[in-house]
Amino acid sequence: MRVYELKQTQFISTTLDKAWQFFSNPDNLDTITPDFLKFKITSDTEGKMYEGQIITYDIEVLPRIHQTWVTEIKAVKDKKLFVDEQRFGPYKMWHHKHIFEEIKGGVKVTDIVHYVMPFGFLGQLGHKLFVKKRLNKIFSYRYNWLEKHFNSKKQLSEE
Repeated sequence: MRVYELKQTQFISTTLDKAWQFFSNPDNLDTITPDFLKFKITSDTEGKMYEGQIITYDIEVLPRIHQTWVTEIKAVKDKKLFVDEQRFGPYKMWHHKHIFEEIKGGVKVTDIVHYVMPFGFLGQLGHKLFVKKRLNKIFSYRYNWLEKHFNSKKQLSEE
C-alpha cells in the first residue's frame, strides 16, 4: 500500500478572521472546486463546520460516472486548523489537513493531503496516469481562485 502526499502552501492577503470565516464554511468548498468535477454538496452543511460533522458530495470521478463522497470533520482548532477524512468515496484513504497561520500582511494557508488509492497495483497505475494530474489540476484551480479573490489589487484596495 502506497500513501501519497499532496502539499500546497499559499499566502492570502486577508485577516485570519476572514480567512477562517471563508474556509470553515463548507458551502464555500463548491466555490473553489473546478466545474469539471461536477461537484455538488448533497447534505445540509448548516453553514458552519464542527467536529464530527458528516458532509456528503456527489462528484464525477470519470466522464458520466458519478460517486458519492462522504467526509467527516475530524478536528477543528478555531482559526488554526481543521481536518477532514473520507468515510466513503473514491479513495481507500483520504486525510486532508488545512492549516492557517497569521503572518505579516496576511495568512499562510497550507493543505496537506495524505491518500491511498484503491485497487492495489491498478490504483497505483491509475494514480500515475490520471489521478495525480487531476488532483494537481484541482488544487491549481483552487490556488488560482484564491489568488484572484484574495490577492488581486482590487481586493487589496477594498480592505
